[in-house]
This record gives sequence, C-alpha cells and structure tokens, in this order.
Amino acid sequence: MALEKVRSTTVLGVVHNGQVALGADGQASMGNTIAKSNVKKIRKLLDGKIVTGFAGSTADAFTLLERFEEKLNAYSQNMKRAAIELAKDWRTDRYLRRLEAMMVVANKDELLIISGTGDVLEPDNQIAAIGSGSMYAQAAATALKKHAPHLTAEEMVREGLSIAADICVFTNHNLIIEKPAV
Repeated sequence: MALEKVRSTTVLGVVHNGQVALGADGQASMGNTIAKSNVKKIRKLLDGKIVTGFAGSTADAFTLLERFEEKLNAYSQNMKRAAIELAKDWRTDRYLRRLEAMMVVANKDELLIISGTGDVLEPDNQIAAIGSGSMYAQAAATALKKHAPHLTAEEMVREGLSIAADICVFTNHNLIIEKPAV
C-alpha cells in the first residue's frame, strides 16, 4: 500500500484598484482525511516584497519555494524572471519534474501562477487561484470584482476563500491573507 501525500489546498490572489492580496486556507489533507487544519501556506520573501502561496504536496512546495527564493536572488529580485527560470528548471530537471505542487507569487504590482508543467501564467482578470477549491474561490472573486468593486483586494480574497470553504470539503475557514510590502 502506497503512502498518501499530505496535500495543501486553496490559494487565492487578487489585484484590484492598485492593491494586491494573497491568501490561503489552513487545511492539509491526506486522501479524504484532514491531516491538519492550520497549515501556513502563505510565505513572505525578500522582507515581504514577494508573497507566495502553494498548493499540492507540502514537502514539494517547500522545495519549490526554496528554489524560487534562490532564483529571486540570482535575478536581482525580478519576480517574473525568477518565476520563468524556476519553471524552466522545474520542467527540465529530473528531480524537480517529480514535484507535485503549484505556486502563486505576488509583488506589489502583479500575480503569477507557476506550474510544474513549465507554465508561468499572468491571469487576464488579475485573479489567481490554485488548489482543490480554486475554481470556487476564483468564481467568487470574479463576481466580487464585477459586482462589488468598492471592496479591497484583501476583502475579495477573504470572501472568495470563505465561499470556497463553504463549498469545498478540502478547504477550511482558517485563513491567512497577506499583502506584499510596497
């Protein structure tokens, strides 16, 4: 019998009215079982100038987070260039290719999704969502941007994640939301 990996779930980022916020729930699951309810899936890098969130295998995500930080240092803290270089390595390196995680990274201006297939995506609508509850969170944030533009990016992330937690059994209400330092 193969051991199941611990997986972390829903991450949501929003850029709205010049603000950026990135948040995640706290649930980690092993198969259909909640392994932990207060995992911290949001991390700050470069004195808070970059905020990252991860979904997928927790150990794999930490490996990628370390590699991303190395790329940031190697490329003069240029987030987009570091993301592209990480995605290249992730796609071509035999060890990294086996890692099962995704990341959302944000600075004060933009959001990027980095996937294990070598993709670096800039979301068209300035909403980035990954993890098992991502489609619920993204749908909620999209509706909020359209119908409640007076809300802040942080409020949209909080409400989007809360709606996802109400619907998705792999997402909980233990939310952590961060904003990149200006």
